[in-house]
Amino acid sequence: MALSMALNGETKVIQRFIGREDVITRLREMGFVPGEMVQVVGNNPSGLILLVKGVKVALDRSLASRIIVCD
Repeated sequence: MALSMALNGETKVIQRFIGREDVITRLREMGFVPGEMVQVVGNNPSGLILLVKGVKVALDRSLASRIIVCD
């Protein structure tokens, strides 16, 4: 499922990305790498606040929808 569908408080594992290589590279630079755990700490209509590698990161829903996660 896409990370944008995760609920507040859920922790997921990043599986893969969808999109252009430049977008994927930027996400990886921000700490989103396959196998890494990501927790949703905030969720609103415009985007998500995520905890990845101990750092809080805000992503809009369009970017979060490019990250495929599992439980």
